[in-house]
Amino acid sequence: MRPVQLFDTVSVSYTATLPSGEVIESAPATKPITLSIGSGRILKAVEASLLGMEAGQTKTVHIQPEDAYGPYYKALVHEISRATFAGRIDPKPGMILSLAVEKDGVQQQVPATVLAAGNETVTVDYNHPLAGRVIIYTVTVHAIGT
Repeated sequence: MRPVQLFDTVSVSYTATLPSGEVIESAPATKPITLSIGSGRILKAVEASLLGMEAGQTKTVHIQPEDAYGPYYKALVHEISRATFAGRIDPKPGMILSLAVEKDGVQQQVPATVLAAGNETVTVDYNHPLAGRVIIYTVTVHAIGT
């Protein structure tokens, strides 16, 4: 059997968890996904961990924040006036909103998680929900094509 190489098409199953054991994503063995190594369909660090594996092998890898969803930046937590949402939505902690921000002179819609909602202000976090977190992937290679 030949091991996984760059540009191979592979069939894999995986489970992604946080160190607490919370499952955040999975592709079960009953429904493996097919991907081309190097395509960027999954995190690059996970793709790289598949290189050299053979069909039937399982591996667990710890993906550091810088190789996953990036570090957590406190500067991306903002307080917004509750009036901004008047008549459209009643923000509650845990909600993920699509908010307009300006970047390089262009208005863009970006997701933000509501951390707190007071009478006057709403605290939102523009970090990815998994920013700053180690993600543990357990991957199994089911088949290797070329």
